[in-house]
Amino acid sequence: MQSTPAPIPDSPAKPARTPMQSVAQALDTLLDAAVPVTGSQTVATLDACDRVLATPVQAHINVPGMDNSQMDGYAVRAADCASGQARLRVSQRIPAGHVGQPLEAGTAARIFTGAMLPEGADAIVMQEACEVDGDHVVIRHVPTRGEWVRYTGEDIRQGSTILDAGTRLRPQELGLAASVGQAELEVLRRVRVAVFFTGDELTMPGEPLKPGAIYNSNRFLLRGLLQKLGCAVSDYGIVPDNLAATRQTLREAAREHDLIITSGGVSVGEEDHVKPAVEAEGRINMWQIAMKPGKPLAFGQVRRGEEGAGEAFFIGLPGNPVSSFVTFLLFVRPFLLRLQGLPRAAVLPQAVSMRADFDWPRADRRQEFLRVRRNAQGGLDLFPSQGSAVLTSTAWADGLIDNPPGQTIAAGDMVQFLAFDHLLN
Repeated sequence: MQSTPAPIPDSPAKPARTPMQSVAQALDTLLDAAVPVTGSQTVATLDACDRVLATPVQAHINVPGMDNSQMDGYAVRAADCASGQARLRVSQRIPAGHVGQPLEAGTAARIFTGAMLPEGADAIVMQEACEVDGDHVVIRHVPTRGEWVRYTGEDIRQGSTILDAGTRLRPQELGLAASVGQAELEVLRRVRVAVFFTGDELTMPGEPLKPGAIYNSNRFLLRGLLQKLGCAVSDYGIVPDNLAATRQTLREAAREHDLIITSGGVSVGEEDHVKPAVEAEGRINMWQIAMKPGKPLAFGQVRRGEEGAGEAFFIGLPGNPVSSFVTFLLFVRPFLLRLQGLPRAAVLPQAVSMRADFDWPRADRRQEFLRVRRNAQGGLDLFPSQGSAVLTSTAWADGLIDNPPGQTIAAGDMVQFLAFDHLLN
């Protein structure tokens, strides 16, 4: 009797593939989630460069605080100089920082840039239009009232707001704050970022390079980018390539940090432990972006240990160095700037239209970011190798072309250029 074959068990259903997000959708996801950090500190204005103001700055004085001269020359009454050849006695000399006497009619006062205008004077004649004749001066010019005079409050009016909360303080803003006598500024605390790196193949420079190993360039790349953005960085180093060690590091990092950034381990390989570790310690809200380089980018949150202690944000970057670099510039940088308190409109990458001086005949279904450099002819040259592991391209280039999906490029085409000058600041 022929036996009946045993039924073949059903194969386990494969999980549905999550559709990739576009670059714009991914950036919106991150920026919608970003909430500026709370907490501020008072720092000396001299030490506040690149910090973000927590409170507005108001002027408690006028700038300038008095009518003063814009030029080295002579303070006069304009009515005394109507002839164009007036010869006036020089009645006084007024350097900057000194207060002169009221100006007598029919006289002139020798005055220097920034010096207070004497009472009675209503114009400055620059010295190039004057000729000294003993203790007199010949004014070979017909001045108008107010000529070369800086009036009180012309730059800043007392009581006005000169800097808004949320302003990133560049050197010019520090100078502006100092001009109204602001010795200290209240700024938002620095964003606290933890970083760690996965991969048993990673080796630190200075150590012997074993067969199959590579030097950990991403550690230097990402720390430098974070420091350039003014973050307080905690580096947890290279974490063993297993789930337990990755989960433990995530728990430790979440306690004291606003954001955790990892490099590597967010793809779909059997040794990619970061994504499952985050899902065990929190959640992943976004994974995989339709871009090249940089498809495997994860975003989510990691729970802090205590009940009700909240969560730390998590961003998992690809392990390939160019992918890590590009995704940091396009996603991590604007996300961090929002955490630092900058308005959304101020953190978005700004592209300019430029001419491509090369051909790119291979269209990709994903949005591409090509490493290019401006040339002397006003166009863009392409780095020969656009591989995601070719870190040389990022040092050679001075920006990226944002190339839409399915788009080829021919020499002479206008393309969208993202300059590193902007993306690295």
